[in-house]
Amino acid sequence: MTSPTPPPTTPTRVALASGVGTAIEWYDFYLYATATALVFNTLFFPSVSPTAGTLAAFATYAAGFGARPIGAIVAGHVGDRVGRKAVLVAALVTMGGATTLIGVLPGYASIGALAPTLLVVLRLLQGFAVGAEWGGAAVLSTEHAPPRRRGWFGSFTQIGSPAGMLLATGSLSLVRAVTDTESFLAWGWRIPFLASAVLVVVGLVIRLRLEDAPEFRALRQEGAVAKLPVVEVLRTAPREVLLTTGLRLSQIGLYTLITTYGLTYVAQKLGKASSAGLLAVVVVSALGLATTPLWALLSDRVGRRRPYLLGSIGGTAGLVLFFVAVDTGSTLLIVLAAVIAINLLHDSMYGPQAAWFAEMFDVRVRYSGASLGYQIGSVLSGGFAPLVAASLLVAGDGRPWWIVLAFGGLSVLTTAAALLAPDPSRQVERELVGSGR
Repeated sequence: MTSPTPPPTTPTRVALASGVGTAIEWYDFYLYATATALVFNTLFFPSVSPTAGTLAAFATYAAGFGARPIGAIVAGHVGDRVGRKAVLVAALVTMGGATTLIGVLPGYASIGALAPTLLVVLRLLQGFAVGAEWGGAAVLSTEHAPPRRRGWFGSFTQIGSPAGMLLATGSLSLVRAVTDTESFLAWGWRIPFLASAVLVVVGLVIRLRLEDAPEFRALRQEGAVAKLPVVEVLRTAPREVLLTTGLRLSQIGLYTLITTYGLTYVAQKLGKASSAGLLAVVVVSALGLATTPLWALLSDRVGRRRPYLLGSIGGTAGLVLFFVAVDTGSTLLIVLAAVIAINLLHDSMYGPQAAWFAEMFDVRVRYSGASLGYQIGSVLSGGFAPLVAASLLVAGDGRPWWIVLAFGGLSVLTTAAALLAPDPSRQVERELVGSGR
């Protein structure tokens, strides 16, 4: 009896699988971020002042970002030599295991200083896993995509971010709504973390049915894969690694300041009972499921650079608008400002990003190159953004303008990178038009 033939690996199937798998990974990663602002400073750092507890909690959050380049290096090496699919499966299992263990981790009151220590270790595993994840999902999606639709198919990897954030904030908000404060801090917050185990099983069922793209399989059959992909990409394409790092700076910085640090800022200004911050994150995440692919689709038509410049140039104004809206105390204005900052400005950068990063590197080193630029930028900007912002708010006597100034510097760097980076999508368009296709 012959085994059933697996379904063909079409661009749509790969894109959907990348989106679902990445959503699960980001659910786990963002769940920690949201819990950092709401829970961890109380449960794992109770022996210090509220301000110091917040800084310590955000430091553990940053630790996860610090592990991401390591995950990118290891995954890039294996992914460029063995295959993209194998790495994506391993990353999903690692992330799900770490998140589930956080859900059963005792607090400081039970095991003392060992609690925050174990929390940091598990956060490092999360960072390692997400560092391995994004590059593989982005590369797999774009390698299977038709040349003129790489932005669209690559955006399914990007949709995983708002989908994961929506699941994370939605699940914590739901548990918070049906429990009182004491129950939420005691056990309620753990439920979304434990649910990760179920989501990982779903992701594995989907990902195990995929195949690597024909382009990579042919390279591997010919024995032409790079021996040391990370070394080779740094030797042959250092400019592209540097540019992709720059392209990442203000994009991830803006997102983290609004969706993670923004929760703390809202709580400080309006009180911990306010749900305005969580509501804003839920709304922008839901809208991001539509705006992210729409910006990517536009980039297939006009190139990656133009939408990106809109976000990199306008991001600082969007951040100012958010802080001003919070100071008014109006939930409606806070949500509206977050939508402008994230769905209009941030998503114009994030939507085309997977395709643009993948297009800049040769297939031999594509996983390594795209992953390095993405994750190094994540550490330099997103990982430390909440910690730096919390410190700058103290330095500014509770006013956020030092935060805005620091972010403005990131915006200048990202704008310069967008102007200097090659836009391969325009070259593909010219080649197809010239050949009559």
